[in-house]
Amino acid sequence: MIPVDRAHLHVAAATHPGMSGKNNEDRFAVSAFRTEAGIPAVFAIVSDGIGGHRAGEVAAAIAVEEISQSIAAADVAQPVETLVKAVVGASQAISVRSRQQPDLAGMGATCACAWIIGDRLYTATVGDSRIYLLHGGDIRQISIDHTWVQEAVQNGLITPDQARSHPNAHVIRRYLGSPQTVVPDTRLRLASGESDDQSQDNQGLKLYPGDQILLSSDGLTDLVEADEIASGLAVDDLEKAVHSLVNLANHRGGHDNITIVSLAVPQPVAQSARVRQVPRRSPLWWGCAGTGVVLLLAAFILAGAFVIWGLPAGNPTADQAGSNPSRTVQSAMLTASPPPAAATLPAVTPPSDQPQATHTPKAVSSIMPKGLPTALAVTLTPWPTNTLAGPYP
Repeated sequence: MIPVDRAHLHVAAATHPGMSGKNNEDRFAVSAFRTEAGIPAVFAIVSDGIGGHRAGEVAAAIAVEEISQSIAAADVAQPVETLVKAVVGASQAISVRSRQQPDLAGMGATCACAWIIGDRLYTATVGDSRIYLLHGGDIRQISIDHTWVQEAVQNGLITPDQARSHPNAHVIRRYLGSPQTVVPDTRLRLASGESDDQSQDNQGLKLYPGDQILLSSDGLTDLVEADEIASGLAVDDLEKAVHSLVNLANHRGGHDNITIVSLAVPQPVAQSARVRQVPRRSPLWWGCAGTGVVLLLAAFILAGAFVIWGLPAGNPTADQAGSNPSRTVQSAMLTASPPPAAATLPAVTPPSDQPQATHTPKAVSSIMPKGLPTALAVTLTPWPTNTLAGPYP
């Protein structure tokens, strides 16, 4: 793909470390391209790091860099296969780095990837970072969490309400950096009753003007409900909407890092000026116009008669000519302007030998946020440049 400076979608993003005082271990990137055939494309990724002493942010940075560069170097012939290969490669890179550096041992990361080629959506996820679709005012989580509680809900062991406060709420069943080969999830779940095969077949989903794709880390979704996300995004200013959602999560405790990327399909541009059409004239209008023409001709004839009657008989003398010059009738051009035209989602069942990772946030802080998080200037590049460790100044 060929990198470009401007995306064909509206893009807004924000990241915040939260209110607990921990490092920001989230990373994200948005890249814009066009294909050799001239089709525009956008790739977005959010990654949430796992591991203490800054190891999580290292893993998330590797995930974003590796996956973004793999997508940038690929073509669009097989998007799903390309996403799977990129995610598996990033997981292996994290695992190798973890083994090479003892202080990074056990690190891992989640990822939520969305690749929009023209108006078609392709996704891949690992872990509990989510992807939502907003369409026609409704919101649906189209990714599937890879967590213990999601499987427990699926198997009827706990209810969805119990899952939110369950001690195992942040036990992740799949993550990048696992010693075993990770299995990227390419199910795109549109209905609660879908089979896995049906969800797979949804890849390449057609997007329509006004649709939005939202990627986020669990720092948002742990504290803000899906319907609240939909309400927050139902505004014209997408950047302010994203920051308001971050601020809402912080207002409710902000116990984890919060990262959001939103991609919106533009609405059709309304015509700034329409061509004015000449209105059709009624028979009455034409009758009035004809009468006006007749009256105007009569006035000309009458004026000519007055000129003739006012001249003396015979040839006028020079004095007569000077004192009584020939009269000229001037007619004004008349112009008339016409009047103006008037979901409940099933869980993943990963292989039983897949290792588990616990992503445990710190205790909820009572510190209230001071204003909105600082806006982020999303850099649209072939691979990410916006992977700084902390909040932006």
